[in-house]
Amino acid sequence: MDSKLHSIMTSIHAASAQAAAECGLGYNLVAGANIAGFKKVADAMMAQGIV
Repeated sequence: MDSKLHSIMTSIHAASAQAAAECGLGYNLVAGANIAGFKKVADAMMAQGIV
């Protein structure tokens, strides 16, 4: 169970850091997490044909 949680948290950290960097926010993990979460929801909505 610990390894599964570690894997999830590592993935979240990487997505947050990457999203922040792509938007020119440096290493702002809070903003990056918000952006990454938004992108994930927006992609799901696009895939479902909602948007």
